[in-house]
Amino acid sequence: MSGPGITVIYDGECPFCASYVSMMRLRQAVGAVELVSAREGDPRVRAVQDAGYDLDAGMVVLWQDEVFFGDNAVHLLATLSAGGGRLFDRIQRAAFADPRRAARLYPVLAAGRRLFLRLAGRTPIGPLSEKNPERRE
Repeated sequence: MSGPGITVIYDGECPFCASYVSMMRLRQAVGAVELVSAREGDPRVRAVQDAGYDLDAGMVVLWQDEVFFGDNAVHLLATLSAGGGRLFDRIQRAAFADPRRAARLYPVLAAGRRLFLRLAGRTPIGPLSEKNPERRE
């Protein structure tokens, strides 16, 4: 489902999600990093949805032929991008490097994302339409 490096499937219309993934220092740790908006017609979006992952509930990371979802995804990202002394890196490590802490914090972040999108009038990602893989029903 993924090639060399790492692929992050996230909500490209969520400013929090977009800021988070753009600030990661993954390239230093894993090489190629591909950011995929779940709202576009990329076939990997359909593949992870078909595998049962709800992209309205969490981001997906594809790495080394494994799928990481939600709190496991942010835990992995925090672990892989742990290098560097920037403030964002230190905050991310403190929040998500411990898997139990990531499991407790991630649902709060996901709820905040859903609330923001609702208040901003943005629709959920939802499943891709069978008729048109780039549009939702």
